[in-house]
Amino acid sequence: MNFKERNIQISMVIITLVMTILRFLLNEKGRVNPDSIRYMRFAHVLPEVDNTITPLGYPLSIKFFTLFGTDEFWASKIVGILAFLFIIIFAWKKRFFFKESVLISAIFSFLSIFSFTMSEALILPFVFLFFYCAHQIITGEISGGKAIFYLSISLIALYNIRYSSLFFVGGTGLFGLIFCKRNYAKTFIISAFIGLLFIIVYKFLFIDYFNSNYINEALEIGLNPTSKLVPEFFQGLATSFNPFIHIADPGGGKINVAIYGIGAMNIVLMLYLFFTKRLSETDKFLLLIGVCGIVCSYFIQYFYWITPLDYRLLAPFSFPVWLVYFKKLFEIFNVKTYALGFLSLISGALFTWLSKGDYLENRKEITRFLKQEKLENTKLLFYVKDVEKLDEVQIAELISTVNPDIDLTSKVEDTLKKTTLTQHKVLEKIKLRKNKFQ
Repeated sequence: MNFKERNIQISMVIITLVMTILRFLLNEKGRVNPDSIRYMRFAHVLPEVDNTITPLGYPLSIKFFTLFGTDEFWASKIVGILAFLFIIIFAWKKRFFFKESVLISAIFSFLSIFSFTMSEALILPFVFLFFYCAHQIITGEISGGKAIFYLSISLIALYNIRYSSLFFVGGTGLFGLIFCKRNYAKTFIISAFIGLLFIIVYKFLFIDYFNSNYINEALEIGLNPTSKLVPEFFQGLATSFNPFIHIADPGGGKINVAIYGIGAMNIVLMLYLFFTKRLSETDKFLLLIGVCGIVCSYFIQYFYWITPLDYRLLAPFSFPVWLVYFKKLFEIFNVKTYALGFLSLISGALFTWLSKGDYLENRKEITRFLKQEKLENTKLLFYVKDVEKLDEVQIAELISTVNPDIDLTSKVEDTLKKTTLTQHKVLEKIKLRKNKFQ
């Protein structure tokens, strides 16, 4: 690596780190969403198990950093920043997709994930470890029982962060079956079987123990029609693989044509490179895992409710595709490939500035309100008519960053309680700064 490229990499990492911090500070609610409320509440009440909708991994990581005196909100941001730094440092130390990792982290969609209070921020470094472990097995650096142990532990760790990691287990087994004549095939098949066995045991000993009706409540055949899922799937792929903008305008318009168009063209270029350039065994593994995860994420929507697929939900599976894609671009364009990262950072900075809010100011107002009402350390409810209407939930999201012991309710009778807040109750006493770009 020459001096010029090293300076480019250092500059990109520093800018990405600064942008990650600004991404949640220049946001009116600190980059949280309704799921973030659940994660922070879960972490707050541990060791009590608040729910089984999410695995323990992410709430435990937040809880760990609260032991050093920070609250759940800031702990979640520490997790995101450390996740980003871990990927960069590990890739550099092991010389494993280092250039590609620097570039991927600078892509605005991944930068946004590291700034988000969501489990995708934590799972990405574990996904990277999983890929490294698989690479060592494929190249013969580790084998036998040691290889099975490391790969199985990687799969188990992933599942303890996100349930969608079931698709990593399936992809691992499928890779072993497809390349069954290779020496390492048995390792992948056995590890996938161990991972599947853990998931079954986890279901009976954890999920069923705390919520025996979870599976019955979560699964529903024919939940969404194909006519709805196919367009959403295209939109999710187009935004996930758009290196500059990862969010479409929900109101529609010509801007979305450009956003989806750039993403679609990028996917076409990816496919061209993957089919025309030589792929290593590790490249094939990464692509298989990525495609398997994306396809399974689509089909599971037919019977398991999740929000429409987007850059965040697809991130663990788009990550390996980006790795191989950037590897091929570096082979063709060498150092010029970094321009894509800088362009993404520029578009991200513009987007952040246009949609800027002031989280710290809003946090100060919410803190003052909760202290004034003597609710800063009280278990709270927040009434919303419809959880799907994000504008109704925004104040609850902001409150959760100060007092994470809050839950949503749609029961009108709950509003009679002093510890149940509503949008009206809050806004009649304080004024929050909102941006016009939602």
